Amino acid sequence: MKSEIRVTPYAAIFDMDGTLIDNNTYHFKAWKDLFEKYNRPPVTDKLYNEKLSGRPGIAIMREFFSEFNEDDMQKLFDEKSRLYREAYAPYLAPINGLERFLTELKNAGVKIALATSAATNNIDFVMSLLPVRHFFDVIIDGPHVSEPKPHPQIFLKAAEGLGFKPENCVVFEDSLSGVKAGNAAGMKVVGITTTHQADELQPVDLVINDYTGLTERQVAALFDRN
Repeated sequence: MKSEIRVTPYAAIFDMDGTLIDNNTYHFKAWKDLFEKYNRPPVTDKLYNEKLSGRPGIAIMREFFSEFNEDDMQKLFDEKSRLYREAYAPYLAPINGLERFLTELKNAGVKIALATSAATNNIDFVMSLLPVRHFFDVIIDGPHVSEPKPHPQIFLKAAEGLGFKPENCVVFEDSLSGVKAGNAAGMKVVGITTTHQADELQPVDLVINDYTGLTERQVAALFDRN
C-alpha cells in the first residue's frame, strides 16, 4: 500500500553552483583565464568571492569589461562559459547525498525551487548531466532578475512562484552573497561548506558539509524555532 504524502508547510529553495554541484574551482579557473587573456585584474580568492561568485555573468561583464558594447560583453561571457563547461563536463557530479535528499523532500510533499544566478545555458548544461530537473517545481535564473544577490529578489521570486510566503521558505546556499540574500528575504538559511568555512557562512540556521545524513525532519524542525 502506497504511503500517504505528508504535505509540509514550508518550501525549499536551492542555489545551483556550489550547492547542487561542487564546481566553483572550474568557474574560478574560467574567470581567471578570461581575465588574464583580456588584461583584467588578477582573479584572487578575494576578488572571486566578493565580485564573481554568485553574481549574474552580465553584471560581472559590465563591471570589468565596460569598454565593450553589450553584444561583445555577451560574447565574452559566452567564451567564459565555454571554458567552464569544457573543463567541468568530465567531472560533473552531484554533491554527496543530494539526490537522496531531494527525493525525501519530494516524497514529503515539499515544493522545491532552483534559484540561481547562472545563465540558462549553464543550467541546461548541468541538468543534461545531472538528472534532477524533475525535482524542481520552479526554476528562476539570472536573466529573470534585475537585482543580483545579495539582493533577495531571486529568492522572493522563487517563493512567489511556489506560492509560499518568504518566512515559510528555507534557502540552501554556499556563497556569502547567497546567505545574505536568504537572510534579507526573511527565510531560513542552510549553508553548505563547499566554498566557505562554517564560521564564514553566518548567520545561518544550519551548516552542512553535504547532504549525507540530512533529513527532511531536520529541515522542518528549523521552522519550530522562535
